[in-house]
Amino acid sequence: MEEKPNILPEDDAGAAAAGAANVSVATDETPDGVSVPTAQGVELPELTGTAQAHSARSMDLLLDVELPVTVELGHTEMPIKNILELGVGSVVRLEKVAGDPVDIRVNGKLVARGEVVVVDENFGVRILGLIDPDQRLSAL
Repeated sequence: MEEKPNILPEDDAGAAAAGAANVSVATDETPDGVSVPTAQGVELPELTGTAQAHSARSMDLLLDVELPVTVELGHTEMPIKNILELGVGSVVRLEKVAGDPVDIRVNGKLVARGEVVVVDENFGVRILGLIDPDQRLSAL
């Protein structure tokens, strides 16, 4: 077996400083005389605090991701015939009573319960309680 030099020479300070992998390549000959390269002793750089900092930066990227927040006042089921008859002024009756807590969903998953409030002539929701994280995980 013929030994070939390292792909990345150990004396190359630039490659070592950049954390490049050091790979040694040798060749084996097949029965028909063809040389086939084989890798030996692949050395990968160790993960340091830099990897942890990179992970924290990746988490920071997620903080800017927008998700849909939905407040569910209630729901009902109606036959298609009744839905097609809906028009301006139609009233759809929900199963919740006025004053009941409303469901707050993030990305379609229930995360909290709240109550509807009026803020400067706009509707808002005051959060009354958060759903237990274990319950949220089990709902997935």
